[in-house]
Amino acid sequence: MIPSKNCIDLIKKYEGCVLKAYLCPANKVTIGYGNTFWADGKSIKMGEVITLEGAEKLLLQTLSKFVTIIKKKVTVELNQNQFDSLLSYTFNTGGSLTLFNLINSKASNEAIREWFETKYISAKGKVLKGLIERRKAEANLYFKI
Repeated sequence: MIPSKNCIDLIKKYEGCVLKAYLCPANKVTIGYGNTFWADGKSIKMGEVITLEGAEKLLLQTLSKFVTIIKKKVTVELNQNQFDSLLSYTFNTGGSLTLFNLINSKASNEAIREWFETKYISAKGKVLKGLIERRKAEANLYFKI
C-alpha cells in the first residue's frame, strides 16, 4: 500500500511547510513538511534551507521509512484510510507499539479512537491545540468508510 493524496494532504496541513530549518515544539531541528532528517538519513541542521519543490520531494522520499514501520508492526489488513491515518500518525510521532497492538488485537473502535485522541498531543509537557486537532483528524480518517 502507498500513501494516498488524502494522507499527503493531511500531513501537509498539520505540518505546514517551512523552508529554513527551525526547532519544532518538541525541540527537534525540522525543515519542509516536518522532516527531521534528509532522504539519506542525515539529521537536519540549523541553518539549512530547502526549496518548496525540494520539500515536496523530501516528504515523499522519507515517507517510505514510516510505511516500513507500519508494514512491520501492523499485522492485520488495513483499508486505505486506515493506512493513511496511521502513516500520518507515525510520520509525526514515530509510531506507537500500544496503538499498533490495539489495532492488531482488533480492540474496540472506542479504544482505538481514545488512543488516537488522547495520546501524543503534547510537546515538552505542554498540550498543543494543533496536535489535538491532528489526532482527531487522524482518528476520523481511520474510521472513515
